[in-house]
This record gives sequence, C-alpha cells and structure tokens, in this order.
Amino acid sequence: QVQLVESGGGLVQPGGSLRLSCAASGSIFRINAAGWYRQAPGKQRELVTSITSGGSTNYADSVKGRFTISRDNANKTVYLQMNSLKPEDTAVYFCNAELTYYSGSYLQRRDYWGQGTQVTVSS
Repeated sequence: QVQLVESGGGLVQPGGSLRLSCAASGSIFRINAAGWYRQAPGKQRELVTSITSGGSTNYADSVKGRFTISRDNANKTVYLQMNSLKPEDTAVYFCNAELTYYSGSYLQRRDYWGQGTQVTVSS
C-alpha cells in the first residue's frame, strides 16, 4: 500500500529547531511535487511551503528564511527543516505529495496526504 508517513514532530522551545520527515512507503517510483501544510487550533489549514517536480520552491512569508523544504528521491522522503521556531508555528503539520508508484504491472500517479504530526513551540 502506498502512503505518506510523517515523523519528527514534538515539543520544542522557541528558537529551537525540528526536522519533519514525510516518507513515502510502498513501491514508489518517485516523488513529484510536494508540500507542507499546517493547521493551528481554530485556524484554517495553510500552505507552508512547496516544491515542484523540477525542484522550484515556494515559502509562505511567515516562514521564509527559517524553514526549508527538501526532497530525497533516493530515500523517497520529503523533509521540512524548521529553524528559529516561534510559538506561532505551533500546529499540526501535514505533508502532501504527488507520487508515481507501481500498481501491479503499471505505473500510477496520484496525490497523497500524510497523517499529520504535532509541532508545539512553547517554553
């Protein structure tokens, strides 16, 4: 079964760092475009950062200079490096990725979501 499994969330103090991982499991051919979203309590889900299949990245203004998205197709994993964390970064973080994968004797491509991982920035 193809899925995205997130890890790396937790409690961190302001100014600290975390690295979130989003690993694609199953018979994955490649990760195409990917992104990270977050949803804070009482807030709408927002796009934090994204990366295209060609490697171009985009960042929300609130995280520019602090967060970095990367993709490792050797390990079929998308990462979110978060530095200089602020309490405002507290949210459930979700990864999203378009995956090309083997389905029986053919290739298939579709969008997947991770299960979400909690990031809490607090002293």
